[in-house]
Amino acid sequence: MTHDYKRHRTTTLFAALDVASGRVIGQCMQRHRHQQWLRFLRRIEAATPKHLDVHLIADNYATHKQASVRAWLARHKRFQMHFTPTSASWLNQVERFFGLITADRIRRGAFKSVTQLEAAIRGNLENHNADPEPFIWTASATTILKKVARGRQALESVDWYHLHCQDDRSNDLIEKRVAEV
Repeated sequence: MTHDYKRHRTTTLFAALDVASGRVIGQCMQRHRHQQWLRFLRRIEAATPKHLDVHLIADNYATHKQASVRAWLARHKRFQMHFTPTSASWLNQVERFFGLITADRIRRGAFKSVTQLEAAIRGNLENHNADPEPFIWTASATTILKKVARGRQALESVDWYHLHCQDDRSNDLIEKRVAEV
């Protein structure tokens, strides 16, 4: 950090994407703890028609699994939590929305305060929701599985011995583990 650098506070954007319509329920909060998550769940509850089930896809962040959150979810049976595996946030379509808002508004802005940042985020949400469109997967399952296979092949072809091993026993152990995968 330089002497003239000042780090301002930041904000947390909680967002829920309706995958059918593309509409986003969003709310900025100062922190990302279970209390804020519960407040956001109540906002989703109020904004979603009562006859609909709500499926929430979230990462494995501890906030989403707190006892008070589990108790709230037990009382609100229409809410179902689904957790993405570690390093698989790309499975959650709301991440695509986060990517767009980051590219279209946040990186392009110069914000002198959290208030300005939050106003820009709210403006982007309003603009997005004025004419929402659902995100559509463009890659087929076959294409994705082929990419996974190519990635695995590339990993298996790495010369592990020269990169990490000290002796032949380590090399044999690594080759065995790679073969088991």
